[in-house]
Amino acid sequence: MAGLSRRGFLAASAGMAVALGVPERALAARLAEPATPADVPTTLEQTIRLTAPKYRQYRHLTVGSGEPYIPRYDVLGKAASPGRARRRRSIAYLGHLSDIHIIDAQSPARLDVMVGQSESLWAGSFRPQDTLTVNVGAAMVQAMRAAQLSPLTGAPMLAAFNTGDSADMISQLELQWYIDLLDGVPVTPNSGKPGIYEGVQVWNESVFAYHPEDPANDPYGAYGFPQIPGMLQSAVSQTVESGGLAAPWYAVYGNHDTTFLGALAIDDALRRWAVGDRKAAVWQPFAANFLGGWSSNLSPVNQFLHALRSNYGVQSGIKSVTADAERRLFDSVEFMQAHLDSPAAPGPVGHGFTQDNVTSQKTYWMADLSAHVRAFGLDTCNQVAGPDGAVPEDQFTWLRAGLEQARAENKICIVLSHHNSTTLENEAKLVIGDNQRLIHAEEFVAMLQEYPNLVAWFNGHTHINTIIAHAKAGGGGFWEVTTASCIDFPQQQQLIEIVDNQDGTVSIFTTCLDHMSNAEWTQSDYSQDGLASLSRQLSANDWIENPPMRMGSPLDRNCELLLPAPFDMSTITDADLEKVAMRAKARLVAAEGKS
Repeated sequence: MAGLSRRGFLAASAGMAVALGVPERALAARLAEPATPADVPTTLEQTIRLTAPKYRQYRHLTVGSGEPYIPRYDVLGKAASPGRARRRRSIAYLGHLSDIHIIDAQSPARLDVMVGQSESLWAGSFRPQDTLTVNVGAAMVQAMRAAQLSPLTGAPMLAAFNTGDSADMISQLELQWYIDLLDGVPVTPNSGKPGIYEGVQVWNESVFAYHPEDPANDPYGAYGFPQIPGMLQSAVSQTVESGGLAAPWYAVYGNHDTTFLGALAIDDALRRWAVGDRKAAVWQPFAANFLGGWSSNLSPVNQFLHALRSNYGVQSGIKSVTADAERRLFDSVEFMQAHLDSPAAPGPVGHGFTQDNVTSQKTYWMADLSAHVRAFGLDTCNQVAGPDGAVPEDQFTWLRAGLEQARAENKICIVLSHHNSTTLENEAKLVIGDNQRLIHAEEFVAMLQEYPNLVAWFNGHTHINTIIAHAKAGGGGFWEVTTASCIDFPQQQQLIEIVDNQDGTVSIFTTCLDHMSNAEWTQSDYSQDGLASLSRQLSANDWIENPPMRMGSPLDRNCELLLPAPFDMSTITDADLEKVAMRAKARLVAAEGKS
């Protein structure tokens, strides 16, 4: 197929230079560079592995060998041509972020004490690395920037997407910190008293927590967690720099962006508690004095006494902290508005959400990533109860119509959501009021299989690298790709590339990406990157969960996922793809000049 002519190239590069405000000749020279596989730090080159396990001993991390791509033919149903590597054309090179879980660990609404009720049930309510999430987020953004050219084809990153659980405790501060990291705005991850940590990791009575100054008397000390004096002070006093994503990024809701603890509806008492000056230090008094007041006891006298205790009383197990109005809990409209208020670069404005979303309160969107690739962003979160999700009928109907239209237009489609096919079974509904029918995994997958132009469904939620083939009887189907998280080991995200093999097949390449910090933390390294490295090491020693399991198998990590071409791919000309790549690379060049 004919590529872009010299005249067409010069005209296009000149127009892009004017639009982006960069020197025309310099941009033309960069755009003329041939696309070759980029030498970028990914798990293709090296991996991070745990040292050998020993009973109740703290484990360290080390560098392992890289993992090459493993071809998977589950959807294609047959072996592919060995010559496809010479013919492949990049259709879209993308970044996949999910479950970033930015945490304001000092907020009263961070109910760390829940883990004192049940370590397994409420494992996510406290982690030793809670104060280090902004450092990890910045290190992951740095890794995405370093991988802005494909390690497979050299194609520039077209877009990135974030499939939810960005703000861990639905806090406005957490929401703003996450957006700032992706946009390249410095963040000081502290709330309350400037430069001082106020929370369970320095309170002796919070025996469930890891106390890095001296863990001798907490469960973490029994599992060999080390003394790390200075960790908390460094975490809350440093300003974390972020280069921001170089490519436009899109976002959808996660359950932690929707409900309290990712599972519970929010009431006014909790909203007041979040911005107040009391924080729970011990589970039992908190449960007796506060949760009891929010329960089914409707006695006016008891409710009045509860209000007095909540606002003015001092109880055992409840500590005084510095209040901060910025800790307020956000709602679904404020979530979308925060994305609309984000800077214009790297864009797009709203990151998928539009003013119409805010006005209509529709929390889902559609966007064309290029002339050939369309993305559908869903909200699968249940606002009534429970961490898992479902697809409301209005979104299901809207998505079906959108896929039908895209098929008629020969658009390659991807679906983005937080929940995956193993967690799309939530049936919680309002007791009183209108309820939509909720579509669950089996029906949703069957609908997606009707559309050959739907090639992939990307999601998160489980914090485990997982790839599932949804093959269709009679041939075809699509791939479901779930990425790990930034909070739990292995703290990985993914690079995605959709390529045309020019032989009637399409491949989707998935590449696991570690954040840019040393595999092994160096003692007393409290730098920005050092704290990110420390976070990964702490997460690798989670004795409540099974950290290595979250890596997935080799078939869930670096893979080539093959499937039949959804239509005659020759209708997408080389010239078309060159224009798409030029625009994407021009954005990257412009971002370099502003960083």
